[in-house]
Amino acid sequence: MTDTQASPESPAEDAEAAPTPVELPWADVQPEHFKLLRLAPLTTDRATGARPLRFVQFGYAERHSKERSLLRLEIQLPGQRVRKEQNHLDVWVDHSTKRVRFEPESGLQIEPANRGIGRFLAAQAAIWAQKKGSHYRVDGAALQNKDALNEDTRLRRDHFLKVQGFEVAYADPLHLKGSYKDVQVGELRSQWNSEKLQFVEILEAAQMLQTAEQNLQEQEVKLRQQEERVSKFKREDTGLRFTITCLVAFAMFQAGLLIWIATRH
Repeated sequence: MTDTQASPESPAEDAEAAPTPVELPWADVQPEHFKLLRLAPLTTDRATGARPLRFVQFGYAERHSKERSLLRLEIQLPGQRVRKEQNHLDVWVDHSTKRVRFEPESGLQIEPANRGIGRFLAAQAAIWAQKKGSHYRVDGAALQNKDALNEDTRLRRDHFLKVQGFEVAYADPLHLKGSYKDVQVGELRSQWNSEKLQFVEILEAAQMLQTAEQNLQEQEVKLRQQEERVSKFKREDTGLRFTITCLVAFAMFQAGLLIWIATRH
């Protein structure tokens, strides 16, 4: 007679039972198309500081397969490096489930802040996703608690999401446990603040460089003329000083001579 006894599951069997996360393709995709953006000069902000005229590079790349599509957006700053998670936005489209997802999950982290870049990237993502399927749905997600620690930061974040077409909800009265709900892709807003940020075409950029070069040359001519005038004034001043010195010496000689003549008689 045989008897069978149930044995505990091994770690290997546990690993087989656990669902394996889907490994997404195109991890090494880098931006392939680039455009120049002009950040308009704005008044100094109390929170973010000075906001001078600045130019940045907008890069993007996209990939497609039968199952999914990817749009990768990036903002590059000349002469400045940022962290990997900054100035970066991925838009993933799952065609089988008709769902859209944004990464990084921690949300957009933009440098420089308060210059219109975040809304610009979100608008570019909306334009592209609507072309893929305006009836698709964007997955909702929880919001970062750290953004809710500062009331101004939370309000700016919520305003940003609402302007882009998302509905923000909170599970507690302290506004710490926030999330944005699922939304149809066609309901996303595809506009950004064009007063803060504009595309600059190649010919326009060339014209700007040419105008700047001409202005620089004109300023150099004016500076040279000013330097020549200053040199002329310096020469005249030196001559006047020499003349005054001679007159003073002659006056002192005459005074001495008169004193000598007066004391002799």
